[in-house]
Amino acid sequence: MNDNLIQSVDRALQILKMFSLSKPRLGITQISRELGLHKGTIQGLVRTLTNAGFLQRDEETRRYQLGFTIFELGIILAGSLEINHKALVPAQNLAEKTQHLVRIAILDSDSALVTLDTYPMPQRFLTWQYGPRAPIYCTALGKALIAFLSKREIEAYLKKTNFIPFTPKTITNKNEFLKELEETRKRGYSINQGENMLSRAAIGAPIFGCAQQPVASICLVGGPGDILGENRENLAEIIMETALEISLLMGSNQGVIYQKKI
Repeated sequence: MNDNLIQSVDRALQILKMFSLSKPRLGITQISRELGLHKGTIQGLVRTLTNAGFLQRDEETRRYQLGFTIFELGIILAGSLEINHKALVPAQNLAEKTQHLVRIAILDSDSALVTLDTYPMPQRFLTWQYGPRAPIYCTALGKALIAFLSKREIEAYLKKTNFIPFTPKTITNKNEFLKELEETRKRGYSINQGENMLSRAAIGAPIFGCAQQPVASICLVGGPGDILGENRENLAEIIMETALEISLLMGSNQGVIYQKKI
């Protein structure tokens, strides 16, 4: 394949990855500056991405945002994931039973990528407030995903992770984080005590696949008092039951991990 074509594709992907919840709209000058590329080069790439529907232009601000093609592809991916198919009904039942938001996530690029959200009715908050990707070390989803991995995999994660404090409760010491993972394994469930957002707490549990390795995680999200108050143990038991149910649907025989806890 032509090297120039590969370079153009790589640059186009870099542009798409610049967009986020905190930066939903970008101008040509900003993109050019952040990528260190000439404005003419960026204009050509952005024009191609816009014509293909990956970007769209706001005529008033002359800035760009992600296009509907990205949205369509995201829906196709979410709808084709096995974990979403298997977890949907159990997650919906859990949300209705507890009246809390239930999230499902997979491990991707050293973070927890949320693939499914289910809400009690009526909805009390929206997905966009939290975003689809969350750090491993300060979320219940992330801790549940990594706690049951091998020692080698955990060490590899620690070596390349910068523990940024999101709140005063965020664990930033790696030895303390290892202790937290050990407690997670002993309990069978993980806890987020306002470590990512002070206003939100969560209880999570791993979901195992047929290879007997964590393939996803599930968590309940709510206010700290609701999640970690006097009802904490009851919620923990319910989420482990749901994690076991989904694990069995995913072909795992790791139910013994939860059967000992529940």
